[in-house]
Amino acid sequence: RPPLVASGGGSVQPGGSLRLSCAASGFVFSNTCMGWFRQTQGNGREAVASLYSDNGESWAAESVKGRFAISLDNAKTTLTLQMNNLEPSDTANYYCAADMGVRSRYECYSGSWSSMRASTTPSGQGTQVTVSS
Repeated sequence: RPPLVASGGGSVQPGGSLRLSCAASGFVFSNTCMGWFRQTQGNGREAVASLYSDNGESWAAESVKGRFAISLDNAKTTLTLQMNNLEPSDTANYYCAADMGVRSRYECYSGSWSSMRASTTPSGQGTQVTVSS
């Protein structure tokens, strides 16, 4: 598949919202674990949220539950992360990742795939999110 490209980052004040998107030139995802991750110089890489492409079941880190929502559009081409009530601690470079040919869909929304994926070096540039007053 084509490389994933993340977009939608920017600078917002605390309490603001941003919507990130991730796509691969119209590639249609199936049987795929997909997720959002973030990286900072101080805290390294962290899994934010993930889902399984075929049923949309998802997982989110405790630090973003109730504020962030991950989704895949009906065409299954674009992964979105809706971020509300942003906090300064959310400041990071956000990137997306996807692994096809899933053996166990449960791994996609249990947190196990996200944890494993966060330990690998991301490809692509990601998109910067800065939250400050």
